[in-house]
Amino acid sequence: QVQLVESGGGSVQAGGSLRLSCAASGRTFNMYLMGWFRQAPGKEREFVAAINWNGDITRYADSVKGRFTISRGTGKNMVYLQMNSLKPEDTAVYYCNLHPPRNDYWGQGTQVTVSS
Repeated sequence: QVQLVESGGGSVQAGGSLRLSCAASGRTFNMYLMGWFRQAPGKEREFVAAINWNGDITRYADSVKGRFTISRGTGKNMVYLQMNSLKPEDTAVYYCNLHPPRNDYWGQGTQVTVSS
């Protein structure tokens, strides 16, 4: 059974940083693109960042370019999202998944709250 567990969220002031982690288990993910997504209150879930299997290709939403960095662990079943210069509009629940995402792989997510 596939499980994706996100962690590392919290509450920070604008300009602060957080590092999110995603632990994937239940299958081998090292040949798949992995992504981070987020859902703010009252909004659709949106793409944030993606990374290919060996970490040398990344993609970012325009809203986070230059501030967020996605990376993979050496075991390839860990994915990270380093978030710097956080803004109040980054407040959301953050999820990891394959990219493109599979509906049956969504986890609980981790809450990120940025105050001004």
